[in-house]
Amino acid sequence: MNTEAGRLPASPRIPFSVLDRSRTREGQDTGQALRDTVDFAREAEALGYHRFWVSEHHSVPGVAGSAPTVLAAAVAAATTTIRVGTGGVMLPNHRPMVVAEQFGVLESLFPGRVDMGLGRSVGFTDGIRKALGHGKADADDFPELLEELLGWMSGEQARYPQVHARPAEGLRVPAFVLATGRGAQVAARAGLPLAIAAVRGEEAMLRAIDAYRARFRPSAWGAHPHVVVSGTVAVAATTEEARRVLVPEAWSTAYSRTRGEFPPLRPAAGIDPATMTARQRELFDEAMRGHLYGTAEEVGPALDGLLARSGADEFLVTTSTYDRAALYDSYRRLARLRGLAA
Repeated sequence: MNTEAGRLPASPRIPFSVLDRSRTREGQDTGQALRDTVDFAREAEALGYHRFWVSEHHSVPGVAGSAPTVLAAAVAAATTTIRVGTGGVMLPNHRPMVVAEQFGVLESLFPGRVDMGLGRSVGFTDGIRKALGHGKADADDFPELLEELLGWMSGEQARYPQVHARPAEGLRVPAFVLATGRGAQVAARAGLPLAIAAVRGEEAMLRAIDAYRARFRPSAWGAHPHVVVSGTVAVAATTEEARRVLVPEAWSTAYSRTRGEFPPLRPAAGIDPATMTARQRELFDEAMRGHLYGTAEEVGPALDGLLARSGADEFLVTTSTYDRAALYDSYRRLARLRGLAA
């Protein structure tokens, strides 16, 4: 196990949710990856997960999900009870009125089931940013874009008199801010829930959460701070089997950082660290750290510790791998561990 369990009390029963990035797999096309996401949502619903979110990536060979509101509509149509949303729509890439209209359509079609997860990232290369009509500096406009979007939803935006975002106006779609860079500060000022991961390490994440709670301003969108901690969790019959679940994503990450291309996921059995360059092995080892994996007996205390330290109100599981059977098995074991099924 790569995370110390400690002897903290068991965490309270909180919702567990899923973020799926629609990763492509070696030998499969992007259409299959999107269909896999819809199938995965059905499985997550049956297992008792609270939300199912999809993501936005552009011109990434290993990721099929480029239009999250379109994919969210397909997921919502294929399910009946699980909440469906985005993790997230990258607001600097879009006009706020259009985003409001898209979520207005979703909420009108699937009332009471839609979440609006919002991020401030822009395309990761100059070419992608230019194709989207944006630059790196546009991420700095996120607070203003967020304020405008919420104004379109509430009907209180004053920048464009006599213009209305229909059918969004007046609909109360829960909004979440994804914490990248200044995201935690923006969420606190806007009075919105925060979704955050330990991208820069757990200590940095905990400091950001503390600052968010301390600076939170109650709003029409939220009376109290609400923290969704996200992370990778793999549960299997043995520690080694759980570790293998993480290998394809770690390899893909290491490859992307040395080749400039995020490739489709490969089977774990075909990934041999001995064939990697020294730099790839270093990045691979780094990508394997910081996750919760092992048997249920190992993961349970470690997860309780993380939830206790963060005081999370919800946990968003972000695990992906090549082997869909192993992936589903991990999510089933985690659901049993947390008592999610009714």
